[in-house]
Amino acid sequence: MEKGNTSLARTRSEQLVETVAAAFKSPSNNEAIAVSDGSSVGTLSRKSSKRLMMAASPGRSTSGGNKNTHIRKSRSAQMKFDLDDVSSGAALSRASSASLGFSFSFTGFNMPPDDIADSKPFSDDDIRAESLCLHPLYQESTDKEEARISQSVISMVVAAEDLEAGTRKPKFQTEPTLPIYLKFTDVTYKVIIKGMTSTEEKDILNGISGSVDPGEVLALMGPSGSGKTTLLNLIGGRLNQTTVGGSLTYNDQPYSKFLKSRIGFVTQDDVLFPHLTVKETLTYAALLRLPKTLTKEQKQKRAIDVIYELGLERCQDTMIGGSFVRGVSGGERKRVCIGNEIIINPSLLFLDEPTSGLDSTTALRTVQLLQDIAEGGKTVVTTIHQPSSRLFHKFDKLILLGKGSLLYFGKASEAMLYFSSIGCDPLIAMNPAEFLLDLANGNINDVSVPSELDDKVQIGNSEAETRNGKPSPAVVHEYLVEAYETRVADKEKKKLMVPIPLDEEVKSKVSSRKRQWGASWWEQYTILFCRGIKERRHDYFSWLRITQVLSTAIILGLLWWKSDSSSPKGLQDQAGLLFFIAVFWGFFPVFTAIFTFPQERAMLSKERAADMYRLSAYFLARTTSDLPLDLILPVLFLLVVYFMAGLRISAAPFFLTMLTVFLCIVAAQGLGLAIGATLMDLKRATTLASVTVMTFMLAGGYFVKKVPVFVSWIRYMSFNYHTYKLLLKVQYEHTTPAINGIGIDSGLTEVGALVAMVFGYRLLAYISLRRMKLGA
Repeated sequence: MEKGNTSLARTRSEQLVETVAAAFKSPSNNEAIAVSDGSSVGTLSRKSSKRLMMAASPGRSTSGGNKNTHIRKSRSAQMKFDLDDVSSGAALSRASSASLGFSFSFTGFNMPPDDIADSKPFSDDDIRAESLCLHPLYQESTDKEEARISQSVISMVVAAEDLEAGTRKPKFQTEPTLPIYLKFTDVTYKVIIKGMTSTEEKDILNGISGSVDPGEVLALMGPSGSGKTTLLNLIGGRLNQTTVGGSLTYNDQPYSKFLKSRIGFVTQDDVLFPHLTVKETLTYAALLRLPKTLTKEQKQKRAIDVIYELGLERCQDTMIGGSFVRGVSGGERKRVCIGNEIIINPSLLFLDEPTSGLDSTTALRTVQLLQDIAEGGKTVVTTIHQPSSRLFHKFDKLILLGKGSLLYFGKASEAMLYFSSIGCDPLIAMNPAEFLLDLANGNINDVSVPSELDDKVQIGNSEAETRNGKPSPAVVHEYLVEAYETRVADKEKKKLMVPIPLDEEVKSKVSSRKRQWGASWWEQYTILFCRGIKERRHDYFSWLRITQVLSTAIILGLLWWKSDSSSPKGLQDQAGLLFFIAVFWGFFPVFTAIFTFPQERAMLSKERAADMYRLSAYFLARTTSDLPLDLILPVLFLLVVYFMAGLRISAAPFFLTMLTVFLCIVAAQGLGLAIGATLMDLKRATTLASVTVMTFMLAGGYFVKKVPVFVSWIRYMSFNYHTYKLLLKVQYEHTTPAINGIGIDSGLTEVGALVAMVFGYRLLAYISLRRMKLGA
């Protein structure tokens, strides 16, 4: 120390940090990563592991010419920065740099997205502790604090080497994402129950408050019927905001339609198309939802990245499956649903019971995946029903609900301490989640009774307040609600009043009312058209349907085998065949099209809520993608019937007959779509369609020759009637001017009527869908 100068003696640990920081220094690299600890500042370059090793290899000094050190290479080593590994004021921040997309938790250590894209995911299981303990730096550190720093630093060096070696799987969720801080204060929600004579309001949520920040996983727990899913739907923007009380903000801004493209929402019932493969499902989601700025190839690559990130590569060509179709397992199905949402790199991710129906290992893997997603700077909220103890400790924050009331909000790790502070302790060793759910249900059989509650029961001493000598569930619930409101609620609400640490420009992005579509209208139409054909080709070309049509055709051909239209009786018989063709191809498409929208209602609501496509693009693609499939079986039918029955053997009559049947099918299909879209209930739609088709058939001009005037208008609405007249014209216009009292004219009126039905019924169906405002 020089004379006249005063300086603080540096500890050995400070020298250690400075040494490694100096080893990481690379001024020439623009993508350097800053590492700061106290006054020591250095930069870490990922250009090459060679430079890193040179600074800490034999022959190079580590601390002002002291002992040489050698860092042992370990490919499975891990970049691990724990809170305990950092000395004197250096603190971890799990996702404090959420606006950069993905942050590594070391003070000032924020890895740029481009760097992370070339890195591999981290796993605690891959760390070799012995390689660190045997290291000279670790051994020569006699102080416990120095040893901890040494371990962290060595881990950094070895992990950086592995990043260079390219032995880790690339992360895909590394793009910058808009950080969203979610807050909700005194949120209430009511539903109106309409009875036969009166209506009443039922409270579902009673003043729920909470918050979750980027980088955190918030778990909503509670027994069945406590309001978990309602709260999740509410903060996820899936419920009508006009019926919600209290304050709900995203970056201190109210909900707007702009957030639809920033929110991923995984529903509990796994709504997926059963006949699409895993790869097709995620590819179509990528094509529809990813921004227009990405090319088709980039979107497809993102889908593949998600498949590998979720561990779905083994089943990527397997159908999703459903009730009647074998497909992927439950865990794989759940991961596909999660992949459908995280593929857009959402700022907010909501999941409704993602572990339901999964075994404990798969459930743990799923929750670990959510934690990894949160570490990428995303805000994750999930409902959870009965988590294991390992799952419970994975959550950052916890909301415990009971009968729609808030029993606890805070850190999940502090939940047991809080309930212990109010006198509720488990009497036996048990899973914390089970203990909390017992309390939420009012069950305190294996829980110590708080003295305040015991005194209250002793004073009341009524049978309504006790059960087997213990407080009733209602009394326990009332005590828990009161305890939270008096001890914690005010303090938590004050925290919610603190402004969000974001600039106004970032906050204002959330309030933008401009909806963001991932594809143009035409792209949406073509993608949905292709998806529709791939999904429904299995149903249309099933052996059951083909057998049904061909067996009917063969029976008709045998009954009308080589019929002769030259005699009046033969003419009458052939007219009956033509009428049956008109009825069959009017009846068949109606009852096929009825199921279209009611069956896809859940999928339509889910995808529209995420702004995947415009309703007009979906409707047109859905109705037109059926046409190529619907028109193949009629061709097979007519090829059998036409020649077996001995109808006019000529090219023009055959193709005109086929065009007439096609027109009838499209018109009848429109009627089925309109009925299904209007009622959205299969039983009611089937009943209405049966009555309508029967009425049209009876008024079709074959059974009743002279229809009374007051109901004669029905026949002009019947596609059976117009189809029958056109078939008669095609077959017999050269022989007779009228058949069975039906005159044969030019046929333009009938064609015009059928074309009007084709467009009119579909317009009615579209208006009905628009009126329902599915996901809009």
